[in-house]
Amino acid sequence: MPDSAVQDLLPSPIPVRLLAEDGTVVDCPAGYGRPSTEQLRAAYRRMVVGRRFDTQATALTKQGRLAVYPSSRGQEACQIAAALALRADDWLFPTYRDCMALVARGVDPVETLTLLRGDWHNGYDPAAVKVAPLCTPLATHALHATGLASAMRRKGADTVVLALVGDGATSEGDFHEALNFAAVFSAPVVFLVQNNGYAISVPLSRQSAAPSLAYKGIGYGVHSEQVDGNDPAAMLAVLGDAVERARGGGGPFLVEAHTYRIEAHTNADDASRYRDEAEVERWLAADPLSRLEKHLRDTGGLTDSDIEAAQAEAEGLAADLRARMSSEPRLDPLALFDHVYATPTPQLAEQQDLLAGELKAQEGS
Repeated sequence: MPDSAVQDLLPSPIPVRLLAEDGTVVDCPAGYGRPSTEQLRAAYRRMVVGRRFDTQATALTKQGRLAVYPSSRGQEACQIAAALALRADDWLFPTYRDCMALVARGVDPVETLTLLRGDWHNGYDPAAVKVAPLCTPLATHALHATGLASAMRRKGADTVVLALVGDGATSEGDFHEALNFAAVFSAPVVFLVQNNGYAISVPLSRQSAAPSLAYKGIGYGVHSEQVDGNDPAAMLAVLGDAVERARGGGGPFLVEAHTYRIEAHTNADDASRYRDEAEVERWLAADPLSRLEKHLRDTGGLTDSDIEAAQAEAEGLAADLRARMSSEPRLDPLALFDHVYATPTPQLAEQQDLLAGELKAQEGS
């Protein structure tokens, strides 16, 4: 491979950044263009709504309305940029921590939380919203995303698939198989690694010795980049470039976003056992929402009324979510057999009849 081709695969030596923590503009040696004010305003509104959704979902978990909830507080720039980078006919493949991205994508908040509530395997129609089911097993959906992207390319569509994964997923074999297949078949798929520093409690230093997780794409011939995941402007620029490159026939793209989850892994986790408060405080100072708000205020792109409108929208969503989550779901045991096969097998039909008979017998007793 020519040296120029090798260099094209390499990520930037330091994470791409367009905005400093205080919202001021910084030079970008990588040459990415800056998002427009309208793009940043749209991202800001969705980040405000997303954070409020996340806070409300966390509260619902404490109230027993959700079985589990993995907060994405602190990762708002990654979540929202992923949703905004895609067209309506593109596909998003999320993990269990990416509920905020689903809401930004337009998925109903209650349907987004259906799996985490324990009501059903999935609360929305993936084909209707172009969002795959939330994936709990690490990296398995990376293969599904690659397969769909390859299939769409074979059909002649210019659809792009974006797969969200965490740093822990890059240690799984499925992740590497997906990268290899995607590169060999030039699948239009973007892998966004949200490197928040921990795979539950395992720090990055115990997961990989690579200088950056972005370098994991090079061995497979995948174009790669690393970016400040708490910089909304940089996230929009890098993901926008990656998506359009994939759409234009440039093949797969791996983006590593350096970010941090402020809350524990889930409500079942005690993060104080493996990280100290000083570390959390350092990342709080790099808050993506505050960074973008400061930048837009200083550049005249955001007014007090804009901020109030975004907050009002967020409170409206939270109130609606609380109201609809307060009622107990009406579950039908026979629904267990729905969507198992397009055409039920004789054995499945027999099991369904058996359960129906037992339920009827209980009603009569």
